[in-house]
Amino acid sequence: MDFSDFTGNHARWCSRSFQPVTIIVGCFMLDAVSAQAQTTGTPTALPDVVITAPTGNSAESAGFKADTVVQEERLRRNRGPNLGDTLSQELGVTSSSFGPGAGRPIIRGQDGARVQVLENGLGTGDLSVISPDHAVTTETLSASRIEILRGPSTLLYGSGISGGTVNVVNTRIPDRLFATPQANFEGRYNSALEERSGAFNASGSLGKMSWNLEGNKRLTNDVHIPGRANVNDPASETGFIRNSAIDSGNVSVGSAYVGERGYVGVSISRLDNLYGIPGPEGAKIDMGQTRYGLAADLDNPLKGFEQLRVRFNFNDYRHNELTEHEIGSRFKNRELEGRMEWVHAPVLQWKGVMGIQFQHRDFSAKGEEAFVPSSLSQSTGLFLLEKRDWQQWQFEWGARFEHAVHNPQAALLPTRDYNLYSISAAATWKLADDYQIYMSATRGQRAPSTVPLYASGFHVATNTFEQGNQALRQETTNNFDLALHKTAGRITGKVNFFYNFIDDYIFQRSRDSNGDGVADRFNETGELDLRGAFLVQDFAQTRARFYGAEAEAIVTVLPEMLNLRLFTDIVYGRLIQNGNMPRLTPQRFGFDLDFKKSAWSGNVNLTRVLRQDRVALLESETPGYTLMSAEMRYQMKLTRSVQYSLFIQGRNLLDSDIRVHTSFLKDIAPLPGRAIVAGIRGTF
Repeated sequence: MDFSDFTGNHARWCSRSFQPVTIIVGCFMLDAVSAQAQTTGTPTALPDVVITAPTGNSAESAGFKADTVVQEERLRRNRGPNLGDTLSQELGVTSSSFGPGAGRPIIRGQDGARVQVLENGLGTGDLSVISPDHAVTTETLSASRIEILRGPSTLLYGSGISGGTVNVVNTRIPDRLFATPQANFEGRYNSALEERSGAFNASGSLGKMSWNLEGNKRLTNDVHIPGRANVNDPASETGFIRNSAIDSGNVSVGSAYVGERGYVGVSISRLDNLYGIPGPEGAKIDMGQTRYGLAADLDNPLKGFEQLRVRFNFNDYRHNELTEHEIGSRFKNRELEGRMEWVHAPVLQWKGVMGIQFQHRDFSAKGEEAFVPSSLSQSTGLFLLEKRDWQQWQFEWGARFEHAVHNPQAALLPTRDYNLYSISAAATWKLADDYQIYMSATRGQRAPSTVPLYASGFHVATNTFEQGNQALRQETTNNFDLALHKTAGRITGKVNFFYNFIDDYIFQRSRDSNGDGVADRFNETGELDLRGAFLVQDFAQTRARFYGAEAEAIVTVLPEMLNLRLFTDIVYGRLIQNGNMPRLTPQRFGFDLDFKKSAWSGNVNLTRVLRQDRVALLESETPGYTLMSAEMRYQMKLTRSVQYSLFIQGRNLLDSDIRVHTSFLKDIAPLPGRAIVAGIRGTF
């Protein structure tokens, strides 16, 4: 078959294909054939490239590349009221979406503790892994970049992270000197949330002392939606979600001494966040956290080492769960975490980093809804990551050992400790000038957290009665990735295939004490009741597997002016002998169209999410939907250092009723309806 027939009918071929992954792979092949068919002639002038250097809080600053980096205009455009919503447009990522106040990233079907969330390379110190209604305490309004890590680089931060690591990077502790003070600000309004939010960040230097000051504020009202909040209740509110407002604020100050061989600095930040939990109960969470940080880098600390990096955080966290303005439960978490990294000089052409990390957590829960006992938890980890280049190959490998202990502060509950071993290897093969094949394999172990071990009581947020299992073993995950990357040319992009097999996967299963196939339910008094509101669930272990694909292609339609991005992702998940995984992300595909001309730029996005009918036992299906958004931005450059940009967005322009299958609240709290988002951003 003559491939020139394909290149001459590129658009017609793509339009006739019905598989999104096939379209994107085909576009890669056709671009390669087209490039070979072109003759070399007059050199093409390439556009200027702006390189944003990662800070010392970034994984890339240690020499290991993040799988995905969200920053600058993409971060600003997709910024949402929580971290999960902000990242939900990235390949393989969605949100737990527990109303606008709480949303944690879900990566390739993995959620909870299997997705690690960091701020500047250390844990956030919150309780978001305990329950989906608990918010992540890192604030996206203050983020300069967000990294998503997979493969060997995840071993820098933890063991057995089968979903991946999300690192939110900000500049609270400055790591350089500034010739003149600099600042940026952003203000925005969202009509669907009646949101008024703003952020400010300023940095400067006095001699060899640098300083940073930042703050942000977000106020919203109840979310506007296109129809009825609860699709199964004719008496439910129409046009809005009751009890979904947010009132949050964050302020921080940091300073550092910057010398010729490095820096040392400290910071203190304060977060206050009051947000509603959608539902008829009218529950709210009143959250507060004070975070103290220390960071230091020293170049050439010892012979054979290029850099020493030290990070410490102490988090003082608490939240109260309010019902009709009365405190129902009190949660506190005091957490100290630190890490030291030594970047060594090349040894036999291998470059890398070794280090130690420790964490101490003092958790307490009191009140009628405190279904997890107070506990002390400690972990200590040793890690090593290495990489080298050889001809057309780049190799990476890493190993980590971690010891974790959970000590419940309650009678008759045993202390559990675990020795965890993880190892990972990856290889990148440059098979042609513009093409790379990436392969990785990871075997890691993760200790169960305190909830599956010791939970015993009503979990109101998920309408369940949870019973822990003190005999749980560590999970062992086996991750395999295979990817094709195209890095240059008229069409760039990637296609990823992944397979994850997990032994001793920890999950919740419904209890059937009578053996009649009907799940047990409790009423509010703790008695068995077939019509009770609380589904009785026990923690158990089995084997599980996740597999799927992600793909995107970026087509340069008009150089420096018009780009088209095509994307799709899909994940399958099954519990061996227990059926489909619950709350699994459905397949989605769509396109982004980016336009830029002089001071004007714009974007149009159309995403189609298919119906999710691959459901678990007792789980309902979720209809598909189409999400359409658009933006226009005008940038004004007053002087070389003073720039302003005005932007206006239309979100969910089709006013679709969007029920997120990964959310526990999908039946009572859809995503916001049609919204106009307008704002201003400035740097000076």
